[in-house]
Amino acid sequence: MTDQNNIQSNFKEADSGTFPGDVHPTASGGILVTKLDEVINWARSNSLWPLVFGTSCCAIEMMSTAAAKYDWSRFGFEVARATPRQADVIIIAGTIVNKMAPVLKRLYDQMPDPKYVIAMGACATSGGPFFYNTYSVVKGADHVIPVDVYIAGCPPRPEALLHALITLQQKIKSGATREQIRNGIGN
Repeated sequence: MTDQNNIQSNFKEADSGTFPGDVHPTASGGILVTKLDEVINWARSNSLWPLVFGTSCCAIEMMSTAAAKYDWSRFGFEVARATPRQADVIIIAGTIVNKMAPVLKRLYDQMPDPKYVIAMGACATSGGPFFYNTYSVVKGADHVIPVDVYIAGCPPRPEALLHALITLQQKIKSGATREQIRNGIGN
């Protein structure tokens, strides 16, 4: 009888909003009814593998987000990849110079679809304070690749990066397309 209780408690947890769908109890436990798109979006949003692209001081804040105090793996961003072929989201943390822009574009092109981009900090979003004093700084990552989520700050706190990642997760769960995410539509 304890196995039956464990199964029912597992279905109750699934029914509480963590997993999409409705649980219909039966004598043998229950049946989960859902849409395939919702399951795919749920799985996609809860297994984002970031490709870290840290070039400046924002990279230190990004590293602390993955460390023990903030621990982004609690939210489903467990595996930071060093190769673009296994990554879902690229986090651009820092200044992009003209010599680095083609490398960033190549990494983005090598990522499989669907792929997402987060620009972290003033330098990645607008060129930061360095754009006005030098010719070699790109005025934001969106001049090289399309950006889905922007994070303000110089450098932004780890909580801001977690908020951006969770926001991206919510938009993916809602079924928003890349264009809708980029344009700020969706949850």
